[in-house]
Amino acid sequence: MFARHHGELYRYAARFTGEPDLAEDVVQESFVRLVERPATELAQVRAWLFTVTTRLAIDEGRARRRHAALLARAPADAALPYSGPDPATAAERADLADRVRAALATLNEKDRAVLLMREEGFRHHEIADAVGTTTKSVGTMIARALDRLALVLELDAEAVR
Repeated sequence: MFARHHGELYRYAARFTGEPDLAEDVVQESFVRLVERPATELAQVRAWLFTVTTRLAIDEGRARRRHAALLARAPADAALPYSGPDPATAAERADLADRVRAALATLNEKDRAVLLMREEGFRHHEIADAVGTTTKSVGTMIARALDRLALVLELDAEAVR
């Protein structure tokens, strides 16, 4: 069945779509669908294959036009996949993260808790409840914890805030 109909079906699809690669995909999908259908329903295989190929080509053409229209409206770099940071930048970030983790580990539990909770966006009253202090003292606790962290990281305390 494939040997008998592939050539003419491919030529038809290539002319219909104007794209040889798309035509090959459409013809392949047509034969996959032929294999999936019971033989009793396929009294006229050739006509059925051409019908399926035509419908698939039309559907695929519409999908490609929609895709092209979306890309045309998108920024110029939208079609490019995100490749992540370059290896040198990734290594620098990993080193910095390791330094910060090590510096946080040197802080006492309350200091570490107030800094991490602040970083997660907790409000002062929530931090106060969590560490067992008053809301008014949380700001001072954060400032002191940042100073200690800056000292361990050998940074200017103002740069950390």
